[in-house]
Formats: sequence, C-alpha cells, structure tokens
Amino acid sequence: MSKVCLHHIQSGHYRKGLTCFPWLSTKKNSSIFMVPVRAFALCCHASRTFASVGSLDTDVAGQKSHVSNSNNFQRSVTSFQNSSDKLDGMKDFERELQELFDEIKMMIMMGNQNDAIDLLQANYEAVKERMNASVRGIEEAATIDIIALGYMAIGDLKFVDSLLDMLNEVVDSLKDDEPLLDSVLVHMGSMYSTLGKFEKSMSAYRRAIGNMENIYVLSSIGRTSKAVEFYHRAISLLESSRGAESEDLVIPLFGVGSLLLKEGKPVEAETPFLRIFNIYKKLYGENDGRVGLAMCSLAHVKCAVGDANEAISLYRKALQVITTSNYMALDDSIMEKMRIDLAELLHAVGRGKEGRELLEQCLMITEKYKGKEDPSSATHLINLATSHSRSKNYVEAECLLRTSLEIMGKTVGPDDQSITFPMLHLAVTLYHLKRDEEAEQLALQALHIREKAFGKDTLPVAEALDCLVSIQTGLMKDDEELLEQLKRVLSIQEKEFGPEGEEVMITLKKVVFYLDKLGRKNEIFPLQKRLSALRMKFKQRIQH
Repeated sequence: MSKVCLHHIQSGHYRKGLTCFPWLSTKKNSSIFMVPVRAFALCCHASRTFASVGSLDTDVAGQKSHVSNSNNFQRSVTSFQNSSDKLDGMKDFERELQELFDEIKMMIMMGNQNDAIDLLQANYEAVKERMNASVRGIEEAATIDIIALGYMAIGDLKFVDSLLDMLNEVVDSLKDDEPLLDSVLVHMGSMYSTLGKFEKSMSAYRRAIGNMENIYVLSSIGRTSKAVEFYHRAISLLESSRGAESEDLVIPLFGVGSLLLKEGKPVEAETPFLRIFNIYKKLYGENDGRVGLAMCSLAHVKCAVGDANEAISLYRKALQVITTSNYMALDDSIMEKMRIDLAELLHAVGRGKEGRELLEQCLMITEKYKGKEDPSSATHLINLATSHSRSKNYVEAECLLRTSLEIMGKTVGPDDQSITFPMLHLAVTLYHLKRDEEAEQLALQALHIREKAFGKDTLPVAEALDCLVSIQTGLMKDDEELLEQLKRVLSIQEKEFGPEGEEVMITLKKVVFYLDKLGRKNEIFPLQKRLSALRMKFKQRIQH
C-alpha cells in the first residue's frame, strides 16, 4: 500500500523534526496477497471433463500446435533448430502446433475419430523417435502435450497417463525460462487432475505459478515490458482455449495487474483486477470470499488513483464478505494485512478514530488466538501507539509502547536490533511529554544497539542519530557536538540516497541552521546554494 498510494503515516508533528514511524505488519513481506491460493488449489482438484467434443475443454492455455504427419513434424522442428532468428522460429513452431490442434479438434467434431487417432499416432511415433535419440527439448514437450490433449478429448485416459509420464521426463530436464513451458505445465496440472492424480497436478501447477512469479524478477532489473508481454501472452493463450471467463485466467491477470500497479500505471492495472472480480463473482456469487479478495485488489487501484473514499468502501465490503463467508480465519495473516492497510488509509484521510478501531481489532484477535505475550502483539501495540501519537494522546501511546517493549524483551532479548524500533518510538513520545532526559537515554541505547548490529555508517544508525539530535536540542546540548552528529547523518544519507535525495535536503537544512547559529557564515553559502538547487529539483519532481 505505502508503495503505490500513500506515504507512511506520521506519528505526529514533532517539535523539532523528529523522525516518524510507519505502520507495521506482522509479516515482513506482505506486499501482495490478493490472489487466493486456496481458490487455485480448488481448481487444481476439480475433476474436469476433457472429452467434450464441442469445446475440447482441455485447459489448453494456448499451446499452439500443428504437424499433420511425422514428416511435417520433423521438418517443423528442424526449421526451428536451424533458424537464424530463434524468436521467429518459435513463433512458426507455435503456429504449426496450433494448426495441428485445430485439425484434431475438427476431426473429432466431424466424427472422424479414427483419422484423429492416426494423426496423433503419427506425431507420437515421430516424437518418440527423437526422444530415443536423446533429443528432449521444449519442442518435444510441447508436441507430447498436444498429443496428450488430443487423446484426452478422445477419452483414452490410460494412454494419456502414459503420455504424461513421458512428458514428465522431458519437462523435468527443462529450465524454467523455456518458452511455452508455463502452458505445458498448466495443461499437465489439468490432465493430472482429471485422472485423479492430485499430488502430481499440484506439483505441475506449483511450478507454473513459480515461473510466473519469477516474472517479477524481470521487472526488478528493468525488463518490465518483457514481463508484461509474458503475462498478456499467457492471458491470450488461456482465453483462446478456456474462454474469457475461466478461473485459470486469475493468476496471469493478477500478475499483469500487480506489475502495472508497481510501475505506477494504476489506470491500466484496473482492467485486469476488475476482470478477476467479475470472474469470481460469476463463478461463486457476490458473497464468496474470493470476490472479497478481488475487491481488495481493486481497493489498491482506487487508492493509487487518489479515490480514497471508493478504496475505503471496497476494503470494508471486502472484509465483510470474507468474514461472513468464513473464507478465512479471523487471525489469518491476509485478513490482518487488509485491516492494517485500511487503518492506514483511514488515518491518511483524517478518520483516525475509525482506523484506530481496526488496529484495536487486530490486537484483540491476536491476543485471543495467540496470547497476550505473542511477539505479533507487539506489532499491533506499536501500531496503536502510532495512532494515538498522531492524535496527540502521548500518555496512552507511552503505555502501549512500554508494553510492546516488555513483550519484545522477553522474545528477542534486550539488545536485539528489532527492539530499537519501539525504543525510538518511545523516545519520541517521551520527548513530546517533555521528559527529555528519559527520551535521551532511550535514544542513546537504541543508537548503540544499532551501531553494534549494523555498523556505524548505516541508515538505521543515521535514523537513531537524527532522533537523538532533536532530543538533545531540547536539552540545550553543545551546538558543535550536535552539528558534528548531523554531518555524520548527512554523510550516511548521501552515500545511501545520493547527493539529491529528499532526506539529504532535510538534513542539509538542519546543518545550515546550526552553522548559522554558530556564526560560521563562510561555510553556509555553498550549502545554501546546494540547498536551493535541491529545493527546485524536488519541487519540479513533485509537479511531474
């Protein structure tokens, strides 16, 4: 949420620029959580009829196919292998596979089942010959896949089982980035499901999902267009074989929607998420938990485009649907993340009381199911403290933070780096309560723990130092000492964020302030010039 639509919610306006604290989730990596894995498992276990002649409903996620006889098959593979342009060769191969599939389908529809079997058998003999010669690539896998789908449509399940064993031998030796492999795996999952071999079905589906998830790696190294292309191709293939409202479309639709959202294109992302919502609504009804999860994805989109009220409405409906349908347990981590996201959004639009009620609900559920001293309770206590700090209820915030520190102290020990987060938060709270000496001791303790855990020139240390400087300013500490600490913070930030980071600009303001206070005018001018340039760049960045 914080990446796509909101800045972290600050715990209040600090007297002298103290750092703020974001909402926490008990999961370190909670980012994406809207594709219902449980729903995907159901589709894997559902027994599907592949022998429907009219539609050949074989979960053909677009495996393109053709080869009218063994000679044609050999020629098509040879042309691909020898092509100077591998991409064009693969496209030709896909087209030929599609033609084969269409030809088999037409034969069955016209009642020419024997001709279909002859065609399938010719291709089977050809691919078997190549495998006996130790040729086992994606071409062989894709062709066996089409042959298996054809026999599935005819109803020869015993031979399909044998073909799947043969296909497994090839697929196990292929790398995950092979073209068409994702489609082959999806087909295998469906066929195994129909045969009642659910463990093998799940295994094939898991690998297919893993391949799709790897697309996010492509986006992280600047190959977003390739990732989007991959998803659109998967969607197109599934639509051509399963129909535009198949549940199998959910995973690639979610993938492309999430990627577009991550790339800052929420308007484009809305279409795939809306399709997921409509698919689940038609298949399971508007009161099904999967529909609720789809609503959450749409809420993310609405938040990203700035429609906070619609996002809040979608979140509330989603939580209600999932809860009343018993689709998930109340203490499920996905449900918890949804409540926290909604609470953050409510605070952002000035509805802190409603947001706080959700955070209190998170705490009560955790205490009920896991106990009052479970480590995850500390997270919810800190979130509640953040909410109270934002409303300037510092006394209540202090109580919550001390309780969280007590729980964490028993769990991780008094010198673990994770304890420094609530420790600094408590220091800030005490600062607002004008108890600066206590605040300073906590900030110093957190600083020493972080220096030992991360090293002296790291961002966590810079954060603790910045907090300490603000507290010590209220204690009238030596200005020279405070300036040196700020220069240390600035040096760390420049190394981590670059010379033009927003954090650098904020710290530069503080450095200039103390230089002016100390009367070191000759050092101020170059910094003021740099600060002015940074302000202009940052202003332009915001406008764009």
